[in-house]
Amino acid sequence: MPLMRGWFGIPLWQRVLGGLALGVLLAIVAPGAAPYVAFLGDLFVRAIRMLVAPIVLVTIAAGITTLADPRRLGALGGRTIGLFAATTAIAVSVGMAVALVIRPGVGAPLGNAAPHALGPPVTPYEQLIGIIPVNIVEALAKGDMLALIFVAILVGVGTVLSGEAGRPFAGLLQSLSAVLLRIVSLVMEAAPFGVFALIANAVAQHGAAVFVQVGWLALAVVAGSLIQLAIVHSLLLRLIARVPVLPFFRGIVDALAVAFSTASSSATLPVAMRVAGANLGIGRSIYSTVLPLGATIGKDGTAMYVGLLSVFALQALGVPITPAVLAIMLLTGSLAAFGTAPVPSASLFMLAAVLSAVGVAPEQTALVVGFVLPFDRLLDMTRTVPSASANLAVATTVARLEGELDQNVYRASPLA
Repeated sequence: MPLMRGWFGIPLWQRVLGGLALGVLLAIVAPGAAPYVAFLGDLFVRAIRMLVAPIVLVTIAAGITTLADPRRLGALGGRTIGLFAATTAIAVSVGMAVALVIRPGVGAPLGNAAPHALGPPVTPYEQLIGIIPVNIVEALAKGDMLALIFVAILVGVGTVLSGEAGRPFAGLLQSLSAVLLRIVSLVMEAAPFGVFALIANAVAQHGAAVFVQVGWLALAVVAGSLIQLAIVHSLLLRLIARVPVLPFFRGIVDALAVAFSTASSSATLPVAMRVAGANLGIGRSIYSTVLPLGATIGKDGTAMYVGLLSVFALQALGVPITPAVLAIMLLTGSLAAFGTAPVPSASLFMLAAVLSAVGVAPEQTALVVGFVLPFDRLLDMTRTVPSASANLAVATTVARLEGELDQNVYRASPLA
């Protein structure tokens, strides 16, 4: 019992970072042992993903019922989408700029890569039609985020418009939301073990290879991610939200660690919702609406990587890079990032949509993907961190603008 009390007495962020450090150590000292602990990571990721679909459906609907006024939902949605669109476009620009400076594609040995077959890219029409599900149960089973968000908004707005008759159902949604978030807290107690296993496995399999064979690309990904976090998100918080930056980054350590470990924006969502309320002081009506939407469209890391990898591909293929080409890639890259599924390595398969717009053949794109894919796990883990940070930075900014940010909670250090 004293041991248990001591364990739970340590702040969760310290336990998570401790698990991460031990995982790296295990991969370096005994890489052969990593597969034997892999099941711990798989169990943790499955537990997190199990919660994603019901959390999106229930918490968005519950959040809307607390807004009470549908007009306020429109203002909230407009601000949220506008901020995500801005950070996404900036992220694509950052990725392209970093690639132009570091030039990771120059001399890349694409000739040694095996082409990776790409499926047909999803058209804007298919993305638009897919927002409305034919079957809600099927959307839940598939974890179709856009469809679930659409249904949740309908349920929430319908509940509000029902007035007195909708109040019992609104109470049920609030109760379900509270239960789900409590379950997230329970699952997060396993995070140190899950992170330990995920990091050990990833580093044991790919660690050295990433920096030896795609070293310049890895450097560019790290640089782009740091710029997006340290500059873009900090400026968003200082200039628009007008809040200090340090409490924000102190408060989201847990979410960033899970984002890095799982390489999935959707898997990070339950943790992001917990830290948004407990550490950042964001009102439930805000974070339960903004964060699920951000997990679908607010992927700064993906946008940065799409821009970076597009320039990398042109450099490796010897295609001239002109201002017109960069402008086309900025536009198509931003749109592609919005439509990328929040799962590991999904951004690689959006590359075809960007490169085809500047005249690169599918066969050449397949060659680029084939070169990067074997090493993409650690790169994906790195670029998921700015995606998680963007989601929480936008939620914090929207909460501040809507008067739903508890400044006392925000400024209190969760590291104490």
